[in-house]
Amino acid sequence: MKALNKLTAPKAVAPERIIQFGEGNFLRAFVDWIIKNMNDKTDFNSSVVVVQGTPDAFVMQLLQGQDCLYHVNLQGRLEGEVINSFTRVDVISRGLSPFTQTDAFLALADQPEMRFVISNTTEAGITFDPACKLADRPASSYPGKLTQLLYRRYKTFNGAADKGFIIMPCELIFENGHHLKECITQYIDLWKEELGSDYEGFRAWFLTHNYVCSTLVDRIVPGFPRKEIADIQEKLGYKDNIVVQGEAFHLWVIERASNMTLDQLRAEFPAEKAGLHVLITDSEAPYHERKVTLLNGPHTVLSPVAFLSGVNIVRDACNHPVIGKYIHKVQFEELMETLNLPMDELKKFASDVLERFNNPYVDHQVTSIMLNSFPKFQTRDLPGLKTYLERKGELPKGLVLGLAALITYYKGGKREDGTEIVPNDDKKIMDLLTELWATGDTRKVAEGVLGAKDLIWGVQGDLNEVPGLTDLVTYYLDEIQKKGMLETVKEVVEA
Repeated sequence: MKALNKLTAPKAVAPERIIQFGEGNFLRAFVDWIIKNMNDKTDFNSSVVVVQGTPDAFVMQLLQGQDCLYHVNLQGRLEGEVINSFTRVDVISRGLSPFTQTDAFLALADQPEMRFVISNTTEAGITFDPACKLADRPASSYPGKLTQLLYRRYKTFNGAADKGFIIMPCELIFENGHHLKECITQYIDLWKEELGSDYEGFRAWFLTHNYVCSTLVDRIVPGFPRKEIADIQEKLGYKDNIVVQGEAFHLWVIERASNMTLDQLRAEFPAEKAGLHVLITDSEAPYHERKVTLLNGPHTVLSPVAFLSGVNIVRDACNHPVIGKYIHKVQFEELMETLNLPMDELKKFASDVLERFNNPYVDHQVTSIMLNSFPKFQTRDLPGLKTYLERKGELPKGLVLGLAALITYYKGGKREDGTEIVPNDDKKIMDLLTELWATGDTRKVAEGVLGAKDLIWGVQGDLNEVPGLTDLVTYYLDEIQKKGMLETVKEVVEA
């Protein structure tokens, strides 16, 4: 078996136009895979310099040991077809550590062709740390490092209008670009004295000639296929030590920066031309809402319903004659009715979600989804429940059953087949449910959970005030106790 490097495998050479903060599995299986496709299918012709995210990132060493070549293994269903493909990604030109190679890191700003900055530094990465200084080598926070880089570029090119960056963070927080832009502006203001006479000019150049875009990213990336790696290497014919696995589905929604047009962004970043599932749009907000509602929302309610019906794997739940109908009902008849995007788009996305749930390569345990379920229901399902009631004049029975199943799951005990039921949430929530179930009165259980506004529901308030909700939750709690979960689900899907 051959080692994987540029002597044993072809490697494209392209101008370094992208600085990428982070070398983790997600960026390599998503962003770098997308750039590979753009290079192959359009005239994008760009390579990526990877900036190490943490001082001890071992992946960087492995990358450099393979001349930054690696394979992406995509698995799952796409348009009804089972996919198990391999792509050799060759877009990373080099990697460097800002911690040990600070000068080389800052020198990236001097390269005239550099145009894009992409990052995934985890949700905690986009933070403002007032302890950071301009003179630090480097600043400890990611936005601090980026501000240092921007200042170096401003100085090198004397504030040239065409030398700003298009910045596209991929951190999993809503409006990530807005947060990042705010952090950078805070650093510029914090460093006013250090910047001296450059302060006004640098601030204006950043705000006018740099373009910070919010993005939404969507691809499940399990990462390194530890169990199958020997078979995969055999199949590839290369000893690739950083193969990364991801699902076949991908979506990247990029919201144009406020100081550029859609056409400008599309011209500079032609991902749509490459036939990729990349949407360049005026606002990521409706797509964020769509993902939370139609992907995360069904996940949250199908899990207790499936588990208490004796089904352990998400894929098996989708293919179950009763639970499958339940998932379809919640998604297509209830949650979809609460969104404001074109119905064709929503149906396509919901169908894609079901394909993803039905991935033959991933045994996704429903119990793994049920960690901290009440906060998840509060953000993912409750807004839809309320909107449905407003629009239709009645409660969505599938979602309310999901809430009753959740409350029942938190009772603990054993399933009909003897499997232990082990809920996991904030201790105060757990204690409240234990106390309520100890009364033996389902009405008290329903009222107690729905009334826990400070503990669970926050700004959503006391849910006992939602017309008919207390009665319907109580009814389903009784039905589940009497008939079992599966029979209660049948009642809802066959109604």
